[in-house]
Amino acid sequence: MTATDFDTARSYDDDQFSAVEVFRSDRMKVVCGYFEPGQFIPVHAPGSDVAIHVQSGTGVVRDGETERTVEPGDVVVVEADTDRGVKADADSRLEALLVTAPPPTDAEHDPVRKGLKRGEFDP
Repeated sequence: MTATDFDTARSYDDDQFSAVEVFRSDRMKVVCGYFEPGQFIPVHAPGSDVAIHVQSGTGVVRDGETERTVEPGDVVVVEADTDRGVKADADSRLEALLVTAPPPTDAEHDPVRKGLKRGEFDP
């Protein structure tokens, strides 16, 4: 069994969002995501479904062309091959559990790395 909690896993990075991997298999990846105000996961469209549970803070989740405001207790699911991204509000830290199935490939995360390097939520 793998077990943790947001307090134990908590890790913030001044430069970009922090993803603390809790579990990974060939079928699923689970991370605790920690976002300083305004930090984000750039919009990208990997071939995996993602379920996002907001633990604390506020922000937006992109699902295709739609941006949904999220707050503690919200659960958002974005289907595979759909543009998606997560962004903390400018005045709030955001903590969320992100479960992807199957785990995105390294190549599918290229747009994330490029967007972070350029500082663009929607590259």
